[in-house]
Amino acid sequence: MHARHLRIRVKGWGGVGAMAAACTLALVFALALTCTGSVASRAGAPRPDGDGATRALTAEARTADTCTAPEKQTLPPSSADGPTITAIKNRQGEKRKLVVGVDQNSYRWGYRDPNSGVSGRLEGFDIDLVHRIAEDILGDPDAVQFKAIPTDQRIPAIQDGRVDLVVRTMTINCSRLEDVAFSAPYFKTGQQVLAPKSSPVAGYDETLANRRICTAKGSTAHAKLEEDRRSGALPASADISTTVPNQLDCLVRLQLGEVDAVVNDGALAASQAAQDPTVELKGEAFTTEYYGVAMKKDADDLVRRVNQILVDFRQDTAAGWQASYTKWLSATMDDDPTASRPPAPEYLRRD
Repeated sequence: MHARHLRIRVKGWGGVGAMAAACTLALVFALALTCTGSVASRAGAPRPDGDGATRALTAEARTADTCTAPEKQTLPPSSADGPTITAIKNRQGEKRKLVVGVDQNSYRWGYRDPNSGVSGRLEGFDIDLVHRIAEDILGDPDAVQFKAIPTDQRIPAIQDGRVDLVVRTMTINCSRLEDVAFSAPYFKTGQQVLAPKSSPVAGYDETLANRRICTAKGSTAHAKLEEDRRSGALPASADISTTVPNQLDCLVRLQLGEVDAVVNDGALAASQAAQDPTVELKGEAFTTEYYGVAMKKDADDLVRRVNQILVDFRQDTAAGWQASYTKWLSATMDDDPTASRPPAPEYLRRD
């Protein structure tokens, strides 16, 4: 990956004082763990058997020997209904909604903007994609039951049937493919370091020695830190013991002086830097990662349908990927989205 330093521009958040209040509000929402309109019951969709041949192929592709490009371990797109989608469509009354796990405190991805004038409404790049999926499957972009879930609860929420899918800046990797299925990538990013502008931390290097680093529990960032400290790529004196339920909690810890740096996806870190003008991205991205929509392993028809929706989303120049990027992310990242747009999708083949 050609690493790039995400450019930050701060718009409309009124400095540190206003952001502190926003962070506090977001944390209060996060403690509830349930968005407006959500209920505690499970999504209720049965576990379909799916296509046995396809499922066997998928399982084979997920072995340690073959999973070298996890972003390619997904099924070809299709608009056909299958058992999973049929079960969603057959829900009655108020329950006839797509149940989706999301974030509600990641600025411009999935968040509640206190300045939007629409109380409690979730907005952001991920939220646009959720509405697009709901419109395609149920004919109504608002036929969604949002469920706010912490980073480390994304996979359990899918496996337990609490949600139909997760759209929450979730990186596709081989380890997660053992537990859930992913769509094709819809965004490209990489891990970066976030620290105060006045900090001597220069990036993901020796300047992290003796520094306290915060990551979200269950995130690829934390797994990377553990791996690199074992291998010696990260200074042994770096303290990586601070983990939090959600990425925004790390920004709060940084603001309070409880940690010295945050490691997070560059796309999310850029949004956090836009929330607080006293911090900035340090150095370049040091990994290449792709976000995908996560679903149950045996929900083959839903995986295929979401992949078809992503094809249409990318091709829609008026109200698709590009329009959503311009609306939500160009203010905190580069105006040119080329580096964030994932490559043309590749799918598993039967031959």
